[in-house]
Amino acid sequence: MSQVLPGDTPLVHDLMGIGFGPSNVAMALALSEHNARVGREEAVTAHFFERQARFGWHRGMLIDDATMQVSFLKDLVTLRNPSSEYSFLCYLQSKGRLIDFVNHKNLFPLRVEFHDYFEWAAAKVDDMVSYGHEVTAVRPVVQDGAVEYLEVTARSGTELVVHRARNLVLGTGLRPRLPEGVERSDRVWHNSDLLAKVDGLDGTAPERFVVVGAGQSAAENVAYLHRRFPDAEICAVFSRYGYSPADDSSFANRIFDPGAVDEYFTAPDDIKRKLMDYHGNTNYSVVDIDLIDDLYRQSYQEKVLGTERLRFLNVSRLTGVEDGPERVRATVTSLVSGEETVLDADVVVLATGYSPADPVALLGDVADHCHRDASGRLLVERDYRLATDPRLRCGIYLQGGTEHTHGITSSLLSNTAIRVGEILDSVIDRRRAPASGPAASPASAATPASAPAAVSAAVPVSAPVPVSATASVSASDEVRPVADGVGTPRY
Repeated sequence: MSQVLPGDTPLVHDLMGIGFGPSNVAMALALSEHNARVGREEAVTAHFFERQARFGWHRGMLIDDATMQVSFLKDLVTLRNPSSEYSFLCYLQSKGRLIDFVNHKNLFPLRVEFHDYFEWAAAKVDDMVSYGHEVTAVRPVVQDGAVEYLEVTARSGTELVVHRARNLVLGTGLRPRLPEGVERSDRVWHNSDLLAKVDGLDGTAPERFVVVGAGQSAAENVAYLHRRFPDAEICAVFSRYGYSPADDSSFANRIFDPGAVDEYFTAPDDIKRKLMDYHGNTNYSVVDIDLIDDLYRQSYQEKVLGTERLRFLNVSRLTGVEDGPERVRATVTSLVSGEETVLDADVVVLATGYSPADPVALLGDVADHCHRDASGRLLVERDYRLATDPRLRCGIYLQGGTEHTHGITSSLLSNTAIRVGEILDSVIDRRRAPASGPAASPASAATPASAPAAVSAAVPVSAPVPVSATASVSASDEVRPVADGVGTPRY
């Protein structure tokens, strides 16, 4: 329950989430279901901040014919609660498409349809989120030498609001990765910008696109641009001989099972590395075999007809980009011979993956309480809670950024429903644990029975608050890392 404090001090929530992408939407749904089945005293109060003005997830890659790469049963709730009213099947029923979907005989919905499902689910818990709010600082609130609460400051326009919480759930996600020295512009895009940028070419007659990358997003960009601009040449650049197929066989897919997280977490480091090496081709820099076959078929047909528009510059890499007002010049170098090919293009699309954001970048002084291993990586408990020193009684949970401890499903949809259930269980269990001095759990502060069960509260701040760290988190950032810099989200 939210705890009322004296004066103008913000209410203290049990949990606050930074970012409201699919993972934290699933967190809010789990909270809603929990609160609906318990009494007021056992309710878990929560609020979320999201930088975007509304829910959005990979909007730049919602290509009309692109499908999900995970089963619809791996939605936001089903694996945690098969009877949930927030499932994809309930969404279909509400839209009048359940029977049509069943007749379709397909486990993999259109990506645009699953995005609509996410929006539908997010709307069910929109009382828990403040959209258009960018978190600018997290500060420790110290009482008797221990950090009892975390104070979260968010900016919306010129207004600052402050919330306090006993626990944080971070969804900091990843950031688009570009080759060194290359910056995005009107003619140099990251694939995450595709649909937002491509409409700007309407009414023009582009002659050539260069798409760099070997993963699913790169292949989808090649296919989409080839279809969208029937008079343009599409040049695909990648370091391999060809696109590598994703291993989505039944046995290999066990790496995404909830039980695999337990096994990975307890495995020695050398076994962790072997598991990632063994099963990287389920997720990293790989392409659905049907799309590979379609692209090859199209390429061969064009060769037969003498109308080649698909060019594959394989075993090569992008070594230079010169951005101009009318064209962009891409230099591609063969990895075998060193020969350079210069391509003057209308647009260069970089499907070059994502880099992990430091999940504690916005924690400021709070980050000093977080433990790291010998390699500088954050130590994370099995319940996705950061390992911290005893003075920090608050819980900080990660949704993503835990691949080194929890394996390949760290930030994937495959395990989202289970993961948020485990985080919620941890928050509840720690709240019930008895206090015992400085090392007590964040639950050690008792909640008065008279405290109102408000879900959110905010206190306007009239003057800017000095920040020790600044970061912004968006739902669209919730994507997986890549192994070799050329990859794609696994949707």
